[in-house]
Amino acid sequence: MKKLLQDAVLDHPLLCDGAMGTQLMLAGLEQGNCGEEWNAAHPERVLGIQRRYAQAGADCIITNTFGGSRIMLNRHSNGDRAAELNGAGVAIARESFNGREGYVLGDIGPFGGLLQPFGEFTVDQVRSAFEEQAAALVQAGADAIIIETQTSLEELEIGINAAKAAGAPCIIGSMAYDVTLDGSTFRTMMGIEPERAAEFMEENGAHIVALNCGTGMDMQRALDAVHRYKSATKLPVMVQPNAGKPKLVNMKVVYDETPEQMVQGLMPLLEAGTNIIGTCCGSTPDHTRAFRKVMDQFLAAKGFETVGAQRENETL
Repeated sequence: MKKLLQDAVLDHPLLCDGAMGTQLMLAGLEQGNCGEEWNAAHPERVLGIQRRYAQAGADCIITNTFGGSRIMLNRHSNGDRAAELNGAGVAIARESFNGREGYVLGDIGPFGGLLQPFGEFTVDQVRSAFEEQAAALVQAGADAIIIETQTSLEELEIGINAAKAAGAPCIIGSMAYDVTLDGSTFRTMMGIEPERAAEFMEENGAHIVALNCGTGMDMQRALDAVHRYKSATKLPVMVQPNAGKPKLVNMKVVYDETPEQMVQGLMPLLEAGTNIIGTCCGSTPDHTRAFRKVMDQFLAAKGFETVGAQRENETL
């Protein structure tokens, strides 16, 4: 029987996949269109992306449901399809493993607005949307719910509670941090420090604390965050830094850190005890493949069986 994700990561670190949005655009999704709709309209394209990550060595695949809450889907006239599109996202991610064991992380991204009194959405509206999405992800068989790219504790709490209400076997809270202008530290857009976020997640029942995306959050900053998380909680830690900084090239946003450059920061993260390591904006299956090679070297040195070879031998 497969271990719960929060237990499996205590045995040895796991590798997560990389960016989805940029990969969808490379596959033909027009900017501003609904990527989650592709779970039904173009499942083969979503599967192709996620299978490439699985073949590159990912142990965990995040579902293509970042904007899958009813609030977000309403902007594309797909609100009534929330359950369908989220369930399809889990099925595609599961299929990407091609029959082998892997962990599907059901993705809940921000609802894309502000709560009252600063914005137009009520807590009840966001709670209802997140509960609907979490229930669809869990019912479809997600191994965990990841509430990601969060900047406020209020929205994060709603997401965690929604995942608990749905009976999620594992709950991951993931914050998006921005490096300050003077470069001295980093915090979320709403001013939340990593230590406070970690304490809050543990207090509210999350099983894994994480970070993803953010401005200036490279591999070194991710390492800093791991140390700060670990100073505040004993929960496992997950990081997904971006592939460098975004640049506008020929009217397209590209990220400037190659797999060879990014992987140089991987061993310090492993040695610091990071439990799940993936990549975020601008990364590709090539980044995952480079990470897999170094992670397998780390695991072999620790006496664990490596798994990179069998993934490379998988075929479409």
